[in-house]
Amino acid sequence: MSTTPSSIQIKGIRDGLLITLEGTVWTELAEDFIKNVDERVSFFQGAHVALDVGTNELRVAELSKLRDQLSDRGIALWAILSESPITETTAQNLGLATRITKPRPVQSREELDLPEDAAKWVEGPLRSGNRVAFDGNIVVFGDVNPGAELVAGGSVIVWGRLRGVVHAGAQGDEEAIVCALELAPTQLRIAGQIAVSPKRTGKSTPEVARIKDGILLAEPWQELTGR
Repeated sequence: MSTTPSSIQIKGIRDGLLITLEGTVWTELAEDFIKNVDERVSFFQGAHVALDVGTNELRVAELSKLRDQLSDRGIALWAILSESPITETTAQNLGLATRITKPRPVQSREELDLPEDAAKWVEGPLRSGNRVAFDGNIVVFGDVNPGAELVAGGSVIVWGRLRGVVHAGAQGDEEAIVCALELAPTQLRIAGQIAVSPKRTGKSTPEVARIKDGILLAEPWQELTGR
C-alpha cells in the first residue's frame, strides 16, 4: 500500500487506482487531493480512478466539480465508493460506478497474483538488489530503481520510473513490450534484442519499447495507444 499525506491512501486495483480520502471536511479533502495530484503529475497522468469518500455526503455540484478537475489533469474518475446513500445516488446520477472489486489488504511490499491475466502485480518501489521474475506479465506500481531487475515471460508495465534492468519476452516472445511513465533502464531486453538507454535531456514522457521490423525501439506511449 502506498500512502501519501495521512488523509489519502492509494492502492492499485485491476481497473486502475483506488484512492481513499479519510476525513469529514470535504472541501479540505478535495483540496488536499488535487494538490497531491498536481505534485505528482507523472504518477497520476492517464489514471483511471475509483474514489472512496467514506461517509461524506456529496451533491452533484461537488462531485461534478471534482470530476472536472481530474479530467482537466488527464485523469478519469469512473467510480465512487461511499457509505452515504446521498453520495451513492449522486454518483449514479452522474453515471459513475458505485461498486468495485476491492483488492485484498497488502501489508508492506507484497506481490499480487492475477492468474486470470497471467500477470503479477508488484508494489514498488523496487530498490537495488530486488529481483522479480515471472513467467507471464509483470506490472509494477511504483519506481524500479537502478540495481533492481525485472524478468518477465510476457510484457512489463511500470507505473513509475523504470531505471533498473528489464527483460521482457524472456522465453523468446518478440511480441512482448515494456511500458513506463519514465523509460530509462540501465539495460532493456525484449526476447533476444538488447539495448542500453541513451542519456536523455529535457522532460521525460511515458514510452513503450517493443520490437518493430526486427529492431528494438521506443515510442511515445500516447501515440501507440492512440492508434
